Amino acid sequence: MKVAIDILTPKQCMLFSKLSERLEAKGHKVLRTTRKYREVNQLLALKGVDAQVVGEHGGGNIADKLRASAQRILELSLLMEQFNPDVAVSFSSPELARVAFGLRVPHICINDSPHAEAVAKLTVPLSTKLLTPKIISKKMWTKYGISPKNIIRYNALDPWVWLKDYKPNLQVLKQLNLVDSKPIVTLRTEESFASYLLYKTSTKETFVSLISWLSKKWKDIQIVVVPRYEEQKKDLIHTFNSKINVCKSVVDGPSLLHYTSVFVGGGGTMTAESALLGVPTFSCYPNKPFAILKFLAKNNLISLIRNPYQLMKKIELTLRNLEEAKKIQREKAQKMVYGFEDPIEIIISEIEKLG
Repeated sequence: MKVAIDILTPKQCMLFSKLSERLEAKGHKVLRTTRKYREVNQLLALKGVDAQVVGEHGGGNIADKLRASAQRILELSLLMEQFNPDVAVSFSSPELARVAFGLRVPHICINDSPHAEAVAKLTVPLSTKLLTPKIISKKMWTKYGISPKNIIRYNALDPWVWLKDYKPNLQVLKQLNLVDSKPIVTLRTEESFASYLLYKTSTKETFVSLISWLSKKWKDIQIVVVPRYEEQKKDLIHTFNSKINVCKSVVDGPSLLHYTSVFVGGGGTMTAESALLGVPTFSCYPNKPFAILKFLAKNNLISLIRNPYQLMKKIELTLRNLEEAKKIQREKAQKMVYGFEDPIEIIISEIEKLG
């Protein structure tokens, strides 16, 4: 069987590298495509995953997004016609969903983000099957035009795919000039160019206030910021210079989180990773919390705090009782993942049924 997989974000790189590896081990032929996008291209190279670059990210302007997507559809259609896949798989890739629909190729959509309305509207109605975590109700998806019978749910969060058997690599500390003997506070900026966050409140003010406070009050703390875009990276370096460690290229996220003492996230994936790895985790997501964040907060695996001063107080309390806070977080995380399924097995099963 021939399977086409489109990889558009770092999370999708982590998820689909595991999926394609398992598919190829079963004898299936896999074509991986991606787009020109700094974080994804660097992470694919870091993980040694071969993917053909088709088109580019549209940036933060809606007109540029539209044109980049339209051009990518044209280029992807030629490649898909040549490869002639039996099944196409994406994490709500508007381009692959449209091309698969146009070429009459079954499209499996994997998605845990019903809050991302734009991509859901462009992909869910065109998909043969939708696979999603069980914590997300089918009603949150059927409004986009898919029948409940075509929604397959699994008992796990997506990061469990690559976290369940990962082994931390000490090399990440050397790469970032960190030491394991001092606390590490890691911050992850928000997805400011995503359609669902365009023109919304930014976490910039929260991060600037928080980093300034951390660098002044806690002299022995190592501060690491993982930016998403070149603009964010340059802004952070300009603002804080050598006071913090800004990741200049993609790093091994799970390994960094393994050695992290406290994590503050402006997005979703690293926040979920951190929580599941047993790291005291705070979210300052700049909009209404989405399903995954609500679920983690309900189960006391993350704290949702946008106010920088409230966040400082909570982090200070955690740092003053760090070992106890980490012990409690690990216990809650272990309890959470105990009954998780392997999403990859369910995804492959659906692929082979369609193929």
